[in-house]
Amino acid sequence: MAKNPFSESGKPVSKLTAIAGTVVGALVIAAFALQQLGVIDLETDDSATAPQGSSGTASSDVGQAREQMEELRIEAEEDPPGYDRALFPHWDSGVEDNCTTRQVVLLRDGENVETDDDCQPVSGSWYSEFDGETFTEAQDLDIDHMVALKEGWRSGAHAWSTEQRQKFANDLDSSQLWAVSASSNRSKGDSDPADWLPPLESAHCDYVVSWIEVKHVWDLTVDPDEEAALREVLEGC
Repeated sequence: MAKNPFSESGKPVSKLTAIAGTVVGALVIAAFALQQLGVIDLETDDSATAPQGSSGTASSDVGQAREQMEELRIEAEEDPPGYDRALFPHWDSGVEDNCTTRQVVLLRDGENVETDDDCQPVSGSWYSEFDGETFTEAQDLDIDHMVALKEGWRSGAHAWSTEQRQKFANDLDSSQLWAVSASSNRSKGDSDPADWLPPLESAHCDYVVSWIEVKHVWDLTVDPDEEAALREVLEGC
């Protein structure tokens, strides 16, 4: 059968258009064949369609947080008397070379950080995940305990030994320690996510994923309001 030199609208189809259509069709067929053979991957990038507010949180991290959430103990919060920050010895010295825990976090979380002979940062830049601000002076930053020491106390740490509390306060293995703006850290205080979330909404997913991880690692309890807040944020991640 002869090829129709006209489009459906009745207008002539140029030779160039016809050739282009043929080439595109051939490329599509070839790409499909290569995908089937495992030579190329035509999967779309999930990060391009990540939910707003997820801050690019990896789906695997969110999935793990959801699993860990189901393993947390939900209990009414206690506030046993006797809390004191001194019961959580923090900023151990000699953690890495001659650096304290605080200095290690500043080195880890900063860009182009240079230190003096005592491991104190003298230059560099730090991005505060809580409020989206960037700082060039280390003294403008606090090292936030994701699960604040007093919140830890209320969630079960009151029953720990001083040695356990010291490990919790200097925990570099989980996501317990964050270099953030002093203002955001002090605004947070010892609040849990039912009462405080970072001012930067796009940080909420990372924040609750970290919160859940720390509570899970340290087998700390979650109160009902806290649980509801965590689940609400996770639903949008």
